Amino acid sequence: MRNEYDFTGAKRGALAESEGKSRITIFLDNVILDEFRVRAERAGTGYQTLVNEALKSFLAVRQGDLVNEATLRRIIREELPKVSRKKVASPRTDKIRAA
Repeated sequence: MRNEYDFTGAKRGALAESEGKSRITIFLDNVILDEFRVRAERAGTGYQTLVNEALKSFLAVRQGDLVNEATLRRIIREELPKVSRKKVASPRTDKIRAA
């Protein structure tokens, strides 16, 4: 370890900036924060990551931007019966048959 360090070119701030993310301060109810911490412990991730994912999911449902698993499954269930009832031409004959 040196006796002196040169900090003339140093900048104040976070050591590692996250691209596309901002540091904020918010107030959350203790019960909400405790629940996110418990879920994060079970998932093996950080509670802030879970809060971010929950907010993204909420916005996606409200705006319809992102498709989650439940929405995708619902769409597939709705569309599959339509596809299976469609009439298709058989490659061996020119007759139309039910798929």
